[in-house]
Amino acid sequence: MKEIKIYTGPMCNYCEAAKRLLTRNDATYNEIDISKVKGAMEEMIKKANGKRTIPQIFFDDEHIGGYDEVRALEKENKLKDLLK
Repeated sequence: MKEIKIYTGPMCNYCEAAKRLLTRNDATYNEIDISKVKGAMEEMIKKANGKRTIPQIFFDDEHIGGYDEVRALEKENKLKDLLK
């Protein structure tokens, strides 16, 4: 299974929804809270090509996007294949 990183922040409903979605699909992930990890926000913005919203989700080093993009992959039955 791929290494999954999810950049999150405090009081973020989309972050919580994304984590539930990943858990529901048997994916383990490393959560990086940009409010607690020094330099994490800058790292996320750089890796996500300038995107500043949270969550930002990566499978290995591939930028998947935020909650909406991961949810769309799940609805299209493409998420399980990407997680392999």
